[in-house]
Amino acid sequence: MSRGSLIILLGLLISHSGNSRSFGEKSKLVSDGIDKTSQNSAGLELDVTATTVTCEPIYGLLPCVTSVWGQLFMIITYEFLLSLAGRYVSSGSELFFQMFGTGIFGATLFQILGTIPQVALVLAIGVTGSTSTIETLATMGMGLLAGSTIMLLTLVWASVVSFGSYDLSQPSSNSSDEENVKPFSLTGYGVSTDVETYYTARIMMASMIPFLILQLAKILNSTSGERIVVLVSLIVTLVFLFVYCTFQVFQPWIQNRRYEYLTRSYVQINLLPSLLTAGGRPNLTAIREFFQKIDKNRDNFISVSELRALILGIQIEVGLNEDELEAKVMQEFDISGDDRINETEFVKGISKWLVLSRHPANEQDHDRPKFFNRSSKRSKQQSLLTQKQEIITKTQRTLLNYVKAAVLLLVGTATSTLLGLPLMQTLQEFSSDVNIPSFLVTYVLVPLALNIRQALATIASAREKTEKAISLTFSEIYNGVFMNNMMGLVIFLSLVYIRDLSWDVSAEILVVLLICTAMGLFTSFRTKFPFWTSILAYLLYPLSLLIIYVLTEVVG
Repeated sequence: MSRGSLIILLGLLISHSGNSRSFGEKSKLVSDGIDKTSQNSAGLELDVTATTVTCEPIYGLLPCVTSVWGQLFMIITYEFLLSLAGRYVSSGSELFFQMFGTGIFGATLFQILGTIPQVALVLAIGVTGSTSTIETLATMGMGLLAGSTIMLLTLVWASVVSFGSYDLSQPSSNSSDEENVKPFSLTGYGVSTDVETYYTARIMMASMIPFLILQLAKILNSTSGERIVVLVSLIVTLVFLFVYCTFQVFQPWIQNRRYEYLTRSYVQINLLPSLLTAGGRPNLTAIREFFQKIDKNRDNFISVSELRALILGIQIEVGLNEDELEAKVMQEFDISGDDRINETEFVKGISKWLVLSRHPANEQDHDRPKFFNRSSKRSKQQSLLTQKQEIITKTQRTLLNYVKAAVLLLVGTATSTLLGLPLMQTLQEFSSDVNIPSFLVTYVLVPLALNIRQALATIASAREKTEKAISLTFSEIYNGVFMNNMMGLVIFLSLVYIRDLSWDVSAEILVVLLICTAMGLFTSFRTKFPFWTSILAYLLYPLSLLIIYVLTEVVG
């Protein structure tokens, strides 16, 4: 945990509110001859038979507050720590995925790891507390999961379209050509995606089936009938989750797209700064490690399909389309002419580009991809690399990465689990004290804290304004919604069925059904989304809040 988080946590412990005993008047005390002369004494009189306990600290450790401002401060602090925990889980799982690549891990464990922050909040409320408390908090937890799903499909989805929009009459790769760009318009500007993206949207729609089954429970008037519906919905959810993970093992195109998405982020943020040594020469060790990351099937060769991850993962400043660029890179790297790139050829090719990038004045070859255009600021950062970093072996790097990923996952998961119950209880107390619907805090603030990092990452990816970047970003959103729905339902339904809880989340389920179905149908049969579609998506978010309010507060 960062130093800032530690300071905040220490501040919370110091600010632990104290409990006090009240002093009251008792007529049975020994009289001094002047008792009953005044009923309004300004002094304090000890009542040894009663105490007033304002609140009870959770876990006997976390701060206990009763004022509205104190509760608000605790909510903000918990959300910050949960957001930090979510970042740790995301970073740890992505680091594991980058080391393992696609395969069984990418199809199963990696998918589940990404949902830990949301699931931990719901799971934490099921292991402690009375039945009535768990019922209330479980409902709030379901609202949290619904809020996260709808926020991804409205605010985050709309932000991708609005920030990634370009002139749809021009190819995305040439969208920066100011001479041919038309004036902005709601219909002429927007984003385009590939076919695989709307296939992913259709898979997302399949997650609505368990929600639809669960809605049938409210039609039945018998308790036993409701339990059967809950059990059926739970079984269907588990089957869907298993089929989804198994499907990716045998048809790994979803994994490959996610791997491609992470590779882009990894290359732009972490890889390029390490390809040059402190002296400005190609870092051969780092280049070989890069080769191993691109070689997903571990056959010591990079094929044309694997080369795509390299090309798409690096910002390219050349007016070639994807196929032409693949052919050119293969021609330049493939010295043996066998349509594959071995490690030696890869190291030589990358080293050549790095050397050429150190001499920008030599620009005769205008078609050469400018993969490694580096600003003076980036060059200064390279000089800060120490010699110690250059001599770290590949085995040591791998071991450190495993340890780092494991620590990030453990810290993030533990933090999410421990803070889940305190956050839910504080939200309930706060909403009760200020007389506002509890769903408003659960539906907006907590999902925002949990999803703010992903939202910023998707916006950054969308600003590349390319079809591939938009497609991968949308696919990441749809996959995230599917896993959020499935894992959330598994935990919630397990609690309801095992502990035989009474529940009423029909409003949340209905809104998830409406928004996911509407967005799923809209995105499953088209590849172009004009700018005006982002406005509609933005409007869906307050509309969903309004529906929740009407169903829970007005209709009841």
